[in-house]
Amino acid sequence: MSLRINDEAPNFTAPTTQGTVNFHEWIGNGWAILFSHPKDFTPVCTTELGYMAKLEPEFKKRNCKIIGLSVDPVDNHTKWAKDIQETQGYAVNYPMIGDENLTVAKLYNMLPADETGTSEGRTAATNATVRSVFIIGPDKKIKLTLTYPMSTGRNFDEILRVLDSMQLTARYKVATPVNWKDGEDVIIVPSVSDDDAKTMFPEGWKTVKPYLRVVKQPGQ
Repeated sequence: MSLRINDEAPNFTAPTTQGTVNFHEWIGNGWAILFSHPKDFTPVCTTELGYMAKLEPEFKKRNCKIIGLSVDPVDNHTKWAKDIQETQGYAVNYPMIGDENLTVAKLYNMLPADETGTSEGRTAATNATVRSVFIIGPDKKIKLTLTYPMSTGRNFDEILRVLDSMQLTARYKVATPVNWKDGEDVIIVPSVSDDDAKTMFPEGWKTVKPYLRVVKQPGQ
């Protein structure tokens, strides 16, 4: 069965470049991003890991941890990290999971549950589906999933934008409109009556349609 938004993120214990982690314990009371890669020493993923290393301080500001996964042993990750820093200019300071037995990839439905063997002899092409991003909330539930083709680098600025939206809408009864960025106007959710909205948003709002009420981003 595939994983859906609001499903509990499967827990696991696995080796990483920063020691063995129990995933749920590692997440703690914050948010987490798990992003996976078909193979070490692949070109697109090299750029992605480097860019996430650049963005890591921004995720930390949002109480969000980053963890990478690749269907390869931890020793390979350590060697790859040197290439990433050399070519992308940023050191990978977040952990990278070694998944040589394909355990986590199968647990997160990125490979079939009946897939046999280990990472040995596998290629990026045979691991093409291990190319997903999961955002997991403090309640250990999946808040977002995205899967990309191997030839397309992921947009991690978008992941940061979505995280901003999810954290905001978890605190206030609002939703964020198309292409929203932090600091821009938001939408009052339909479940909030106008009477309740007067208390929640005393500065008022703009009613475009009865179901479309635009208000300044709360909490600023």
